[in-house]
Amino acid sequence: MSIGTWLFTLMRGEAVGKDSFGNRYYQERKARPGMRRRRWVMYEGAEEASRVPPEWHAWLHHTIDAAPLTPRRPWPWQKPHLPNLTGTPEAYRPPGHDYEGGQRARATGDYEPWRPS
Repeated sequence: MSIGTWLFTLMRGEAVGKDSFGNRYYQERKARPGMRRRRWVMYEGAEEASRVPPEWHAWLHHTIDAAPLTPRRPWPWQKPHLPNLTGTPEAYRPPGHDYEGGQRARATGDYEPWRPS
């Protein structure tokens, strides 16, 4: 969080709620003429946008009016949150990726690469 965001939150922000990850949600105390009140999130820990639950995402983007104050129970098919690993050593790399040796298995079936004549 930057010092500017912190000051803006202190001066103009109104706390709305908190999610299961510890992220805190705010909106402007009063609306500007002809505009909607701004809404934003202050992340707990790393600033990772994928850690915003769907119900809070809907509220942040003015899809719903009321803030989701009670946490929603996850559906049985939902998996726990995993951080976005893109750009880290733990990111998925398929077989044949340069970091995985650069050699992929030969293609099977009727695959025949095009060769210019």
